Amino acid sequence: MSNKFDEIVKKENALLCNTYGRYPLAISKAKDCRLYDLDGNEYYDFLAGIAVCSLGHSREDLAEVMAEQAKKLVHVSNLFYQEPQLELAEKLLSTCNAGKVFFCNSGAEANEGAIKLARKYMCTVKNENRYEIITLEKSFHGRTLSTLTATGQTGPIKDGFSPLPEGFITVPFGNVNALRGAIGKNTAAIMIEMVQGEGGARPLSSDYVNDIVQICKENGILLIVDEIQTGVCRTGRMWAHQHYNITPDIFTSAKALANGLPIGAMLCTDELAKGFTLGSHGTTFGGGAVVSAVAAKVLDIMINEKMAERAWEMGEFAAAEAQKLKAKYPDKIAGTRGLGLLFGIELTFNGTNVWKALLEHKMVCNLTQGTILRLVPPLTITKEDITVFMNVLDTILETVEIESA
Repeated sequence: MSNKFDEIVKKENALLCNTYGRYPLAISKAKDCRLYDLDGNEYYDFLAGIAVCSLGHSREDLAEVMAEQAKKLVHVSNLFYQEPQLELAEKLLSTCNAGKVFFCNSGAEANEGAIKLARKYMCTVKNENRYEIITLEKSFHGRTLSTLTATGQTGPIKDGFSPLPEGFITVPFGNVNALRGAIGKNTAAIMIEMVQGEGGARPLSSDYVNDIVQICKENGILLIVDEIQTGVCRTGRMWAHQHYNITPDIFTSAKALANGLPIGAMLCTDELAKGFTLGSHGTTFGGGAVVSAVAAKVLDIMINEKMAERAWEMGEFAAAEAQKLKAKYPDKIAGTRGLGLLFGIELTFNGTNVWKALLEHKMVCNLTQGTILRLVPPLTITKEDITVFMNVLDTILETVEIESA
């Protein structure tokens, strides 16, 4: 590491709250599917800012849209009508079966809005005292107090924040009987990710999803789908729930929607939208002119350049290459999972040393749940890039020492 890197680390320790387990890397610039550190070293990016920069880094077409809009209007708040926001809403709603959208600034805010809408709808439209949200084990829905409580994980993420808000129940993943048993008179909604991202690129089975939909219908409760990580072409469809041919009452989006600018969106049916009335929810910055203009351009590119189809093709290629490694190292690779380019390679042992070795070989990816190498690269990634990654992983697995998981 350079002296400049050491200086940055020292400065951060003095200035910022210690909330992030940083990678031992400082990025100075990025382009397409590559990252560059302070010394100009090039890294292959299989993280994309955690499934955010799905169209690659530093795109000139998006920068031009950003600059042009900034010259005209940046912010006036949601006290005013704004054409860029409406243009984005129109394009976004054309991709799905939702009827209305609420714009905010992040995935956590979008999920917070979904939770609030579910409760408000049940209370004011259905006149029922239903407020409980059921989520799945190992899910991740955000870091506000309510979305943190909804998250089906324990440990440091929740330690020290008690008392957490009431009204959330977590059930074991894939267990239909447990889900049915959790339904009560106060249940408002079931909230799921079609593919759990932080949970290790773990997709829900079609049968399980069908059971969830049926349970919602039988009990008159709502279905909320968290598409923060899976949405905007990541899994091979514009929205992951479209793989399952379902229509959620509410679903959420963020991460890739503006390719790096902060935006969140909560989408719902026209019926559910009745739950929100004047003054019941809001945000200062959500759907601002600049971010809306960029997000609208992102959707144009995603559709016109068929990025969903590309994500599926690249995901299938990555899965096939990883299966070759599984056949070669059956004692080290337990399997692969995911949809499209939300892809996981499950190791049979603690993967920290493998992840570190990949980084030393200039391969940036994510390790989740201790054993899952999670790949969420830009959707513009090439087969050649994937092949390079798999060859490096092959070299590492040949010599890595297996630690207990």
